[in-house]
Amino acid sequence: MIRKIIQIDQKKCNGCGACASACHEGAIGMADGKAKLLRDDYCDGLGDCLPACPTGAISFVEREAAAYDEAAVLAAKAKKEQPLPCGCPGSAAKAIKRHETVSVTNSPQESELRQWPVQIKLAPVNAPWFDGAKLLVAADCTAYAYANFHQDFIKGHITLVGCPKLDAVDYAIKLTEIIRNNDIRSVTVVRMEVPCCGGIENAVVTALKESGKFIPWNVVTIATDGSILERV
Repeated sequence: MIRKIIQIDQKKCNGCGACASACHEGAIGMADGKAKLLRDDYCDGLGDCLPACPTGAISFVEREAAAYDEAAVLAAKAKKEQPLPCGCPGSAAKAIKRHETVSVTNSPQESELRQWPVQIKLAPVNAPWFDGAKLLVAADCTAYAYANFHQDFIKGHITLVGCPKLDAVDYAIKLTEIIRNNDIRSVTVVRMEVPCCGGIENAVVTALKESGKFIPWNVVTIATDGSILERV
């Protein structure tokens, strides 16, 4: 039958996953870092996913498609709600509570991470922990190069990490939505001295401008030998 159904422009899709979360029928999923319409018969044609997309990658078309199958959607939902034998998927969002501890010489240092996931690509645009957060946006390599990264940077922050050279996405789009839609108090960028790491700094600068908000921010540059090269 000919009916109205969504289509996803793969060139515009940044892989944020917001549309998949907004699709209550489960018609949209992620594959190879991009959103995909998995089943025509799961798409009701109402377009709840359209306003969720930050890049305008989703639109309506009229084409030959299977009719919307509400019974199949409900059955799939019921099956999905059953607990998985291996626990929650690794990208499920969750807060991590930390308790203040007294430092003891030679005792193992505890993690200061306060939320999951940490990858910019996987992080939800809206989450409770963003409310009033000090945001840390760090290049992947910084935590390996700088020995005391948890205590000096992650502590007291909500952490997002990424590598602009390895991830074929524009971080600025996702970061703009996070800053625009949440009460972010400040932003700290931690990057390496290597030129390609400038991409993560540029993404944050662009996001701050596009968000329309005035938020204090600073940049810390880590040298490849693990020392702090510059604070701006």
